Amino acid sequence: MASQHVNDQEHDEQQYLQLIRRVLDAGDIRPDRTGTGTIAIFAPPSLRFSLADSTLPLLTTKRTFMRGIVEELLWFVHGSTDSTILSKKGVKIWDGNGSKAFLEGRGLGHRREGDLGPVYGFQWRHFGAEYVDCDKDYTGQGVDQLRECIKKIKENPTDRRIILSAWNPKDIPQMALPPCHMLCQFYVHLPPASDPTQKPKLSCLMYQRSADLGLGIPFNIASYALLTHMIAHVTGTTAHELIIQLGDAHVYRDHVDALEEQLKREPRPFPKLRWARDNIDDIEDFVYSDFVVEGYEPHPSIAMKMSI
Repeated sequence: MASQHVNDQEHDEQQYLQLIRRVLDAGDIRPDRTGTGTIAIFAPPSLRFSLADSTLPLLTTKRTFMRGIVEELLWFVHGSTDSTILSKKGVKIWDGNGSKAFLEGRGLGHRREGDLGPVYGFQWRHFGAEYVDCDKDYTGQGVDQLRECIKKIKENPTDRRIILSAWNPKDIPQMALPPCHMLCQFYVHLPPASDPTQKPKLSCLMYQRSADLGLGIPFNIASYALLTHMIAHVTGTTAHELIIQLGDAHVYRDHVDALEEQLKREPRPFPKLRWARDNIDDIEDFVYSDFVVEGYEPHPSIAMKMSI
């Protein structure tokens, strides 16, 4: 499918490509924590992706690591903070931040390799609990924000506080890496009174303080789209839209050539997400084999180095 693309209306992926073009053309050259240097803009317009009809916004102008996205998301959902769990599955995206040398550089050398501290999953499932290490059982400790969101969507869908936050200032000094995608809010679109048989629709708005446009954002778009589809499935709603608001939107300077190559490519249709099992009632019951992606025909991968 070498030349397939979308002509009838602007492809949602164009927003992402246009943002990269804007950053490359008009961004500020800035130093950064990793020493690589970035080109950045602040608070660009929101990115909006339709999730209707089981659409999954998995970028097509380069192949995206779907297995890594799913395994990381399931790791978050289970409250895990041990990067070796992912590494053993061949998902190495947290290895750099979990290495002994990196942890020592953060003043966390007392932790074993792979112990990232109270990062995303811990905050989602145990917000406010006292973090000891990645091996401790935290069952029943802290606020289970993920379950609270699911409960509100089911029982009080017009609640304006259906929020999942990974940003916990008290815990940030203990984290190998503070959260980049730090907060999301869910919104339930109720069916019209004229047709109460329609399912409610579920949208998600995510705020990301720091956005690596080359490597990180393709992951983050797909991850929060999948999370919205998962929550919709267990709440009896249908996934509707993902909106992402970025703070510091940047391109690492060693990604420029790769992104210029990507910008030459025409987006192809997004794939569809299908569940291998219909009878999943609990958010923790999803496993990797439940995620069936149909019709994903991306352009080839483009190598980019991760800056840590």
